[in-house]
Amino acid sequence: MTLQQGLAFGLIALTIGAFVWGRFRFDLVAVVALVAGLALGIIPAEAAFDGFKNDVTVIIACALIVSAAFARSGIVELAMRRVLPLLKTERSQVPVLTTAVTVLSMATKNVGALAIMMPVALQVARRTGSAPSRLLMPMAFGAMAGGMVTLVGTAPNIIVAEVRQQIVGQPFGMYDFAPVGLAITAMALAFLAVGYRILPKDRRGATQMNAALAANAYATEVIAPEDWAEESMTVSALNALGEGDVRIMALIRAGKRRASPRGNVVVKPGDVLLVEGEQQALQEFIGRSRLRLIREDRPIAMENPSEEIAVVEAVIGRNSPLQGQSVKQSDLYGKHGINLLGVSRSGYELTQHLRTAKLAPGDIVLLQGAEQSLPTALQALDLLPLAEREVRLGSTKKRFLPAVVLAVAMTLVGFGVVPVAVAFFGAAVVIVALGGLKMREAYAALDGPLLVLIAALIPVSNAIQQTGGSDLIAGLLRHVFNGLPGILAVAGVLLASMAVTPFLNNAATVLIVAPIGATLAKQLGFNADPFLMAVAVGAACDFLTPIGHQCNTLVMGPGGYRFADYPRLGAPLSLLVLLVAPPLILLFWPL
Repeated sequence: MTLQQGLAFGLIALTIGAFVWGRFRFDLVAVVALVAGLALGIIPAEAAFDGFKNDVTVIIACALIVSAAFARSGIVELAMRRVLPLLKTERSQVPVLTTAVTVLSMATKNVGALAIMMPVALQVARRTGSAPSRLLMPMAFGAMAGGMVTLVGTAPNIIVAEVRQQIVGQPFGMYDFAPVGLAITAMALAFLAVGYRILPKDRRGATQMNAALAANAYATEVIAPEDWAEESMTVSALNALGEGDVRIMALIRAGKRRASPRGNVVVKPGDVLLVEGEQQALQEFIGRSRLRLIREDRPIAMENPSEEIAVVEAVIGRNSPLQGQSVKQSDLYGKHGINLLGVSRSGYELTQHLRTAKLAPGDIVLLQGAEQSLPTALQALDLLPLAEREVRLGSTKKRFLPAVVLAVAMTLVGFGVVPVAVAFFGAAVVIVALGGLKMREAYAALDGPLLVLIAALIPVSNAIQQTGGSDLIAGLLRHVFNGLPGILAVAGVLLASMAVTPFLNNAATVLIVAPIGATLAKQLGFNADPFLMAVAVGAACDFLTPIGHQCNTLVMGPGGYRFADYPRLGAPLSLLVLLVAPPLILLFWPL
């Protein structure tokens, strides 16, 4: 072992030790390792920032933006609207929700797919009395399994494709992972459909800040447009569209208010309805009913053409000039250029016309305005902004845009017209340019820690190859597997990836193990592809801890899971993967 190899191994060992220790953030550990590698001379200065311009980083960033656009569009909720009322018990909920998130993770990044489906699952659990702890972990495991099917479904596939590019000059294609991935995913879904019973059902999930804020019931006003189909739309029909989450408090027609209108009252064009519900439920109700939110269509004056319209929640302070005034008297639009979209008042129901309701200290108001002028207005009105969260009430959805753009991008990649990085970069840009996502939302969708982790570790992992460390380890492993069937070597690489990834980020696992697996294949005289596939599968199947994969971390709080709950369901699933994956890999990728 040379000095350079020793330094490279030492740096990797210290980095892994820091990851396992968990005292410091993963991204901080990665950038410190990068700086240390530069200081030790095992990473050339000109290669220090190769990870930030690598296609891997670009693809993952763009996949996150596309996933956020899917969540913003509401197309998943629309597609499942007819199915959800049929899910009465866990026996139907687990397989349907797990299959849905699995299929979605094949087209978008698996973490994004899970983030889209989690609110749907929690809503189903709340309505039927099911335990979220029975639903969320199978969905997380399904998302990880589904991510193996396509190149962009999970970070390990993208990184493994880059390693293949360095070795043979050609990366894996978008659907090269599909034969093995689909078979393993089908097996995982079959297991999870019955294996969820292992999980506890008496756990209470932690309430996140966003969930606590979302519990605020807002009163707002909507109007029936001129093309309203009045002959079929009654108050009862509208209540059904609200699915029990939206209440119709009053109907105002020709200036006359009717509180708690009867169900058989026909809503006519021009009628104003005072409705109450959580902001997400209101947004969905308005979209389904084709009602129009009053005041949100008034133009917002913006100082800068590139400025965006924002919606914020704020509490009326004790010294606010708004207290004791109605919306009409305060003239928020005329004086400050902002629209009041809704009011939330604890312990009191607003049944009168919103513009004549007197505001009081402690009321929470939903305001729409230019993002640069809103802070000034909040300060002048003594309004205290709540913790920042995504508020969509009054915003327009491009429901089918993300799906269409993504389908075009994946088709172009499938036919080899453009590279994956270019296709997904183009998809992200088109979605934002056409209004499917605001720039502010696109930046928020980027997972900074994950992107920095990958970009910083790419040069560090390359140091193992460049110093000859990969050859050294592969030579030791060659003596272990020499003379044994090749399937055992593939299984050994798969096991190594599965054993390491629960304690590291799965992207870090691939960056370290993939070059070693490829070198081992070369020294044994085998094709590198099955070994790289084994690394990708092993790193993607992180079912044992809540810290190795973001999907597991994402469901831990809402599901009320403990550390020991993950191996309870994950250990038998991991064993099945270990038994099934090696022969599957060799079936489609011979030695």
